[in-house]
Amino acid sequence: MNAPDLTQRAPRSPRVRLGGYALLPRMLDKCRATILGKNGEYHYNCPLDQRFFVFTGIDNEDLKSQVAKGLGDGEILAWVEANAPRKHEAHEIAQWSQFREQSAPSDNESREYVSSAITKNEATSREDIATWFEYLDLDDYVSYGGKA
Repeated sequence: MNAPDLTQRAPRSPRVRLGGYALLPRMLDKCRATILGKNGEYHYNCPLDQRFFVFTGIDNEDLKSQVAKGLGDGEILAWVEANAPRKHEAHEIAQWSQFREQSAPSDNESREYVSSAITKNEATSREDIATWFEYLDLDDYVSYGGKA
């Protein structure tokens, strides 16, 4: 299995899409790394990953078992398209991905979490960090030596 070592580098950005799905490539990176014990502080099936599972109806353990077979991204996408209980047209997937990309923490606990992480990353002067994806991109960058 070709898995990234997430103790050495970040998974793909949540913005990267596969089959139109935002989050899917990042989730696959985390899944592969988890299977091989190289996930570091990244978590497969985190609350953001669960948004994909709810949208498609795919079970996270079923996807993980397919990934464990060593299937590549294209093969996993074909499996998702064939096995998703909730089928969606391309425009629905695009709309969902755009919504996910623009979504921001919506409850006080989530906003506090992101605010404390921004402070931890010494990015308090950054006014451009409002969405989950912006936060994740910043955190990935800073976690591997970048400056906020």
